[in-house]
Amino acid sequence: MFHMTNKNNKYNQMKICFVVNSVETEKSGTTAFIMHEARKRGHQVYAMGVGDFSFTNEQEFNVNVTSLPKNSAPKTARDFIDVLHSEKAKKEKIAVKDLDVLFIRNNPTEEAEGRNWAEHSGVAFGRMVQKEGVLVLNDAYGLSDAFIDKLYFEELPSSIKPASLITRNKEDILKFFEDHKNKMVLKPLEGSGGRGVYLIDKNEKNLNQIVENLAAQGYIIAQEFLPAVKDGDVRVLLLNGRVMEKDGKIGIIRRVSSEGEFRSNISQGASTEFSEYTDDMRKIVDIVAPKLIRDGLFFVGLDIVKDKLIEINVLSPGGMDSFPVVGLPDFSDVVVKAIERKLDYKKNYGDKLSNRVLATMD
Repeated sequence: MFHMTNKNNKYNQMKICFVVNSVETEKSGTTAFIMHEARKRGHQVYAMGVGDFSFTNEQEFNVNVTSLPKNSAPKTARDFIDVLHSEKAKKEKIAVKDLDVLFIRNNPTEEAEGRNWAEHSGVAFGRMVQKEGVLVLNDAYGLSDAFIDKLYFEELPSSIKPASLITRNKEDILKFFEDHKNKMVLKPLEGSGGRGVYLIDKNEKNLNQIVENLAAQGYIIAQEFLPAVKDGDVRVLLLNGRVMEKDGKIGIIRRVSSEGEFRSNISQGASTEFSEYTDDMRKIVDIVAPKLIRDGLFFVGLDIVKDKLIEINVLSPGGMDSFPVVGLPDFSDVVVKAIERKLDYKKNYGDKLSNRVLATMD
């Protein structure tokens, strides 16, 4: 019989549910690492897709969840996912009010075509779950404000960002292109993972067509091209507005583009390397942190090129699964322990501390 290792865990067992795009398609990434660690620490871990909420105003608010059987003993996050996908996994409906934590980890930009309904569902229902007294991470109202993370990014001080323009007007984009020495990056306001991102220079013959295609999808971001991107970007993971740290190691990783590719997304073939935590990175974190803390954004990823922040990910930041590849420790326990502390504060203070305050309280 498998016994969960909670002997040294001073916190009571929590019931924590992770919202993903779909349980059936979830892979062994950052979310799986955190789920696996939470279960190792003795907590009851559930997974659910954004389509697994069940609400009626005449009965209690429920969610359809999947969990591992008690006698299952996965050794790794990948093993955890394998069991979650197997026939051994337990499927049940539980009342939302019986949860302690709802961790919203679905990535709207990874939704398949035809699932537009799913993009906002996690955050929308998350707000309702929050009203049930469940601790929601990141704060669901903070996520609502930052849902279009590239627009949220534009609220940050200009001193740490490349020059940019958000518009659907082709003439404005052409003027921006001319003002920035005929070189820029174009990308959709909504979406990430490197899809629909173009490096435009003076040799581009299809600029008009690219602009028209992007405009048909919505707003466009034109962004100043940073030559330092040739060395890749650095993903910095923050908890409670602070860079993740464990055993003197910092939770950051450099992502280097594949040859002939300027995008540094892992999904686009980028490789990972160890990176030092520079003064430029520290300055950016110090500037961004107060806003993240105010908005209740517990777990956030920053993408930095040299001394500029190029993107912020508040919805489903990843990268922790790549840490072991570059010699960094597994930071999953840092995340779970931070959540345990929040529940301890909640137990002691009750409703005197709002969800938004608890979400970023260290």
